[in-house]
Amino acid sequence: MMILFWASLVLIVISMAMFLYRLIKGPTAPDRVIALDAMGVTLISVVGLLSILVGTNFYLEVILLLAILSFLGTVAFSKFIEKGEVFDRGDSD
Repeated sequence: MMILFWASLVLIVISMAMFLYRLIKGPTAPDRVIALDAMGVTLISVVGLLSILVGTNFYLEVILLLAILSFLGTVAFSKFIEKGEVFDRGDSD
């Protein structure tokens, strides 16, 4: 069973490298946002697999924190792509 966990960890890290390539290369901003969100999900899965391999529950809080930060980052980048700004200051005339 441990071999299966290690193999899936290696495959997830390889997919993370591919997402990093898509994040750097582009070609458009929505592609970069999707790659960043996918990297967040893969990072959460890597931490989850490491939690299983180490045999501790400590990493579950880290997974929750990463999920919240990944969601907020995706929302902020999506809003920036849509409107050109993240925070609406109410300066519209």
